[in-house]
Amino acid sequence: MSQEEGPREEDQPAAKRGASRSKPAKARALRAPLEVGSLEKHPIKKDWYILKVQSNREDSIADALKRRIAIEGQGDYFDEIIVPTEKVSEFKGGKKRVVKRKIYPGYIVVHMELNDDTWFLVRETPGIGDFTGSGGKPTPMLPHEVHKIVAKQEEKAEEEIRTVIPYSQGDRVRIKEGTFENFEGEVDNIDKANGRVTIMINIFGRSTPVELEYWQVEKL
Repeated sequence: MSQEEGPREEDQPAAKRGASRSKPAKARALRAPLEVGSLEKHPIKKDWYILKVQSNREDSIADALKRRIAIEGQGDYFDEIIVPTEKVSEFKGGKKRVVKRKIYPGYIVVHMELNDDTWFLVRETPGIGDFTGSGGKPTPMLPHEVHKIVAKQEEKAEEEIRTVIPYSQGDRVRIKEGTFENFEGEVDNIDKANGRVTIMINIFGRSTPVELEYWQVEKL
């Protein structure tokens, strides 16, 4: 080897030769993309919560909350939003009609994960007051509460129509029509299933039971 020639690669130490070759491979390894799914997502845990809302606006407030959830892209953190109702029959102007009545006026229930973003979204929706709870902390519904309120709303296939009778046992009433019109008496029994009431009236000095449609009497 002449003096002008530099050291050949085979004359270099083995460790040094390996290091010079390994640098490009190491750089490529650092630039390799992360595998899809290598980062675990936070599992979403939802509970049922009761929200205080403005009375007589339960339906419109529930709709407003649904729209805001969609706009904010928070749909993964919310499921059902329910305004608990029941079907009841009532008489007005001598005509029977079936209407939906709020079971808990001024409240709606929502299935959601509670975090800073969802809490703020709910609280900033117009018409919503606050979560129910103690010490200013939202409290999830208990299992028996969920069954009582939520499960009842899901039993729509064979929903029973309940008759609302605005009287209680012992109330004084007046009969509005029929054979005993204008007689006064006391409510003795209430048949909610059939919408009838039994009134105790005085006939010839004797207390006599008379069964009537509940709309045939009025409270004194």
